[in-house]
Amino acid sequence: YMIRDYARHVMTVTASAAGESVSVRKIDKSTWRVGACQGPLLIRAEIYANDLSVRGAYLDFEHAFLNGVCLFFQVHGHEHEPCVVHVAPPAQAADWQVATGLTRLTGAADEFGAFIADDYAELIDRPVLMGPLTCVNFRLADAEHVIAVFGCAEVDLERIERDVACICAVHADLFGGGVPFERYVFLVTALNTGYGGLEHANSTALICRRTDLPRVGDERVGRDYRRFLGLVSHEYFHLWNVKRIRPAEFVPHALDHEAYTRQLWIFEGITSYYDDLGLLRAGVTDAPGYLEMLGESLTSVYRSGGRRRQTLEESSFDAWIKFYKQDENAPNAIVSYYRKGAMVALALDLELRLQTNGACSLDTVMRALWQQYGEDGLRGLAQGGFEQLTEELSGLDLGDFFRQALRSTVDPPVGILLAQFGVRLHMRAAESDTDMGGRAATNANGPRPSLGFRTRVDGERLFIRHVMSHDRAAAVGLSAEDELVSFDGVRVTASQWPALLDRARIGRPLEICVFRRDELRRFTIEPGPAQRDTCYLTLEDGVDADVARRREGWLGT
Repeated sequence: YMIRDYARHVMTVTASAAGESVSVRKIDKSTWRVGACQGPLLIRAEIYANDLSVRGAYLDFEHAFLNGVCLFFQVHGHEHEPCVVHVAPPAQAADWQVATGLTRLTGAADEFGAFIADDYAELIDRPVLMGPLTCVNFRLADAEHVIAVFGCAEVDLERIERDVACICAVHADLFGGGVPFERYVFLVTALNTGYGGLEHANSTALICRRTDLPRVGDERVGRDYRRFLGLVSHEYFHLWNVKRIRPAEFVPHALDHEAYTRQLWIFEGITSYYDDLGLLRAGVTDAPGYLEMLGESLTSVYRSGGRRRQTLEESSFDAWIKFYKQDENAPNAIVSYYRKGAMVALALDLELRLQTNGACSLDTVMRALWQQYGEDGLRGLAQGGFEQLTEELSGLDLGDFFRQALRSTVDPPVGILLAQFGVRLHMRAAESDTDMGGRAATNANGPRPSLGFRTRVDGERLFIRHVMSHDRAAAVGLSAEDELVSFDGVRVTASQWPALLDRARIGRPLEICVFRRDELRRFTIEPGPAQRDTCYLTLEDGVDADVARRREGWLGT
């Protein structure tokens, strides 16, 4: 959902035929025209590879991760022909292995050799991870699944295999029990810091922190490991929802310009709803653990002032220029089609279950989507098609629901809906800038006063990261990237900041000094009550039989 301009990393391009040079001329930012020649044409390209992300190309003396879209030229007019890729080891790579979703032509499993792709689209959709890898595999629905990990040898792979297999089975069951491939590869790069995933047709690229992965003997399911499993769940669900069930605007998918759609809430938001729900259904977390994750997701929406300015459909349409190009004003201007999309998916699932007495749910809709749009992969989902299919399957008139959820800035009534399932939604103030919600308050002294801005840390230096529009900081003239120097007469450091805030009192003006660029500026601000924008959920006790039955159908409790 963003133009990445990978051609910027191409350093040189030369061509030859029969040992003779052939002219090469660049005609736009990512296209080269080669002169006429006789016989096979050989093109050599030198490409800079230092993008250690799930979408880039990276090579050093320790390992490599390669996305084909960063490396392989598209030969115009030959896009539908098979492509053979020879992967040769670097000289220093005696212990390196290879993991990829490409079909192998030569060599044993995990070895270097030759691979084949049916066409260019498949070629660039099969990333390659190389290095000293730790691997494990399991079978599901007669398909081999491989988990290949680089960067963390001391990890409980047996536990990861067990938990990942359960998650995969849950999603496969939702779509009918089978999987649309013969082999699938999880390409995991573990770093000191990092997080991200990118889905492919028969693989996924994942980056996580080493501390996200469990060590042998550690059977806890803490936030870190749960975060990793949620990432696995999200990308695996994409096998059906976005890689095969696709918006009509992506069929075929353009590679050199934007493809606008208002439906990303379906493909990313619904996936974000099922990624955490899949952990509950797989048994790797319990209902309170799931509600904690759901509370964090809802909190991220309630804290977004941009949800009052941008609708869910607008968020999808403008993804190319807004969501993936966020600046300091993003919290005031945009809403995430991932997070709010998940909120709408939750509301829709509960509404369907409630109004049809459990006969129809979002599960029903997703299975029908797969049967009608995914299994053959020949057509995409047109704008409005999801809404029409949902109404046909449920027998309900959901026009008002979709108009409010997708084309207005009004929040879905998730609190009211959750109450019908024996779950209570609580709102409280944030206790700190690192408070993600999902849990009850722990500060016995109550929430800190609000100044109307959020901070970021750089060592012991503290900077204003976001200034919330129409709030106190904005009213007095504070700005994003101001460095906090003193607060109420005391020097500011990152470690002391929470204690300084604790000293503030609502309604008592105080002085803040900041450096804006290299200029010292002073502001007087009056702290106010903190907004109740942090959410957590609890299971209600003593609910009646109907509510208990609905909750059982949704959460299994």
